[in-house]
Amino acid sequence: MSVPKVLVVLTSHDKLGNTGKPTGWYLSEFAHPYDVLNSASVSLTVASPRGGLSPVAPGSIEDAKDDEISQNFIKSETTKPLFEQTRPLSEFVGNPSAIAPYSAIFFPGGHGPMYDLPTSPESQQLIREFWEAGKAVAAVCHGPAALVNVKLSDGSHLLKGRKVTGFTNVEEDQVGLTQVMPFLLEDKLKEAAGPEGAFVKADQPWGEKVVVEADGRLITGQNPASAKGVGEAIVKFIKAQK
Repeated sequence: MSVPKVLVVLTSHDKLGNTGKPTGWYLSEFAHPYDVLNSASVSLTVASPRGGLSPVAPGSIEDAKDDEISQNFIKSETTKPLFEQTRPLSEFVGNPSAIAPYSAIFFPGGHGPMYDLPTSPESQQLIREFWEAGKAVAAVCHGPAALVNVKLSDGSHLLKGRKVTGFTNVEEDQVGLTQVMPFLLEDKLKEAAGPEGAFVKADQPWGEKVVVEADGRLITGQNPASAKGVGEAIVKFIKAQK
């Protein structure tokens, strides 16, 4: 029996707008899904727009200083190569045989993805190819930024008429970065889902919320607290395919 595989896509972007501050992907939003997937014997390959080192947001390391799972992930010699030696998205785009072994594509968050993934032609095409091959598309926190501009082959938006979640406007305001972002993720996700769809969020900011749509194939999580649940939803989808 072949080992199930998930393709993880991280950001290549390391600057927080014009603030001069560093950014990247958010540690716990990769570490916790990784822990869930690894425990379920799912193999992960990691890619990014440029390939090579994908930057982890320094603040997310500090935020997770008391989080054993995240600390083990960032320090382990087993997991370091996952984000230090990512493969370029161009290796997978337009190559059905390259994506054939994978059951899902997953986008962790962090503010970095807001800057490069929404406008990456390779990312948009890869998401479309995964979706139209019947695979799952998953993202957490700012990771759904990768989905806001994705059109399917028939010209319709991937998110049209669907329920979706992601980092909310209130949460962005509470971290003081509303004016720094290239757009507000909640607004763009609402626009993409359209009147037939919906942006869904937890009752309170920072609460856990995972939204699963389209027979388990579209999985989105609101914030860091939702990362483990997104990993669990991916595992559930993979098990249902057997």
